Amino acid sequence: MLYTPSILRNSLFDDLFDDDFFTTPFANLDSFKGNAGELMRTDVKENKDSYELEMSLPGIDKKDIKASLKDGYMTISASTSKSNDEKDTDHHYIRRERYQGSVSRSFYVGDAVKEEDIKAKFENGILTLTVPKKVEEPKVEEQKFIAIEG
Repeated sequence: MLYTPSILRNSLFDDLFDDDFFTTPFANLDSFKGNAGELMRTDVKENKDSYELEMSLPGIDKKDIKASLKDGYMTISASTSKSNDEKDTDHHYIRRERYQGSVSRSFYVGDAVKEEDIKAKFENGILTLTVPKKVEEPKVEEQKFIAIEG
């Protein structure tokens, strides 16, 4: 059995590597208190003619949010980067941390929905998307004949 003195278990490095910084890059956002499961939490409400999605993006700037539509899937992605510098009175670094990260979620909205049909608004850390209900028209199979010569 390996013996580890208690002084080593409680060292600066143990505390540093147990920090949330190394496990969840979004956890250190000022307005986001430590649980990465809260990021991109989405409520979906069904209205008569549309679906309304409210997605929680605390601490994310509007410029760092992207929404795209491809093959019937609407994808929302967000990214962030942050630098925390702590200095003592002599301006020697005690700890410097930088992190960046990105998250995304996809929702199937159907092939009939186009980009211009979706309305999006970002306010107070909440992204609201309104997606119209569109019924996909079944494709009518066209019967094609082969010309027979002779």
